[in-house]
Amino acid sequence: MIPFSVLDLAPIVEGGDAAQALKNSLDLARHAERWGYRRVWLAEHHNMPGIASSATAVAIAHVAGGTQTIRVGAGGIMLPNHAPLVIAEQFGTLESLFPGRIDLALGRAPGTDQLTARALRYDAQAADAFPDEVLELMHYFQPVEPGQRVRAVPGAGLDVPIWILGSSLYGAQLAAALGLPYAFASHFAPAMMMQALEVYRARFRPSGVLERPYAMLGVNVFAAETGKEARRLMSSRLQSTIALRLGRPGPLPPPVDDFESRLGPMERALVAELVAGTVVGTPDEVRAGLEAFIEKTAADELIVAAQVYDHAARLRCYEIAAQARDELSRSRAAPPRTAASRSAG
Repeated sequence: MIPFSVLDLAPIVEGGDAAQALKNSLDLARHAERWGYRRVWLAEHHNMPGIASSATAVAIAHVAGGTQTIRVGAGGIMLPNHAPLVIAEQFGTLESLFPGRIDLALGRAPGTDQLTARALRYDAQAADAFPDEVLELMHYFQPVEPGQRVRAVPGAGLDVPIWILGSSLYGAQLAAALGLPYAFASHFAPAMMMQALEVYRARFRPSGVLERPYAMLGVNVFAAETGKEARRLMSSRLQSTIALRLGRPGPLPPPVDDFESRLGPMERALVAELVAGTVVGTPDEVRAGLEAFIEKTAADELIVAAQVYDHAARLRCYEIAAQARDELSRSRAAPPRTAASRSAG
């Protein structure tokens, strides 16, 4: 069975604060480690009242320092917001502190609105030069060459896996050209998922990093003991998504019963965009949904997002997803039953 990972957006809920959100992130990572998740990623967003991971490298250090074996990384760092040397130093420091456990996925969007992007000194020209910025960053992780006057300390000579993020064809093309692993944001932008996967796999060039394509896909999981409760949990994410699309971002709101029945045509269209990247329901329904998603996409790895208001219910979503992974693994490992074995059973 393919590995599952965690995408943690460090949600700040209504009535909560960033301090509690970051405590919850560490608690989630500790549970994910016990449940066999491969990695936990935090994402760079700015001026988002509902997300506490804006200082992403700091949040990664907090989570990595409180766990033992799970990989921890950025999903991702928005590289045009930063000098590549600074990111190499930050993640070189993280790799020095937590060797063999740090990932670095890179995106080219600002991770915020245009006004905040200007406050960040976001460089649109750097976004256009994203491939060159990625190559510069990768160079800083190589062993120091004779005569090299600018080096990342720490960073040079360290093995920090670099991924390319995407929600369109651009990232797929770049990841393929550079022979890097690719993470597609199908949890919030699933429309081009299948086309992006096709481009990435068809154009992939083997590299010193990878011999063959490796694609990780985001999927939302809202799981509970009943389908009604699972859809109720999902309503927090739906409310948040609609508010964000309408330019009114805020903390993650509490769930609402029968929320979807209250929506107008415009809101329903916004919600419909998420369907392809979302699995919701009982444990059995989640297992079936994840199996269908994997079969459809031939994903090499899934990264699970669960924007749930109540922390205990959020943990339960990830626990149910891990149980589904294990059940699928056992079913695929079991030998097919012959006619004789069926009659004996």
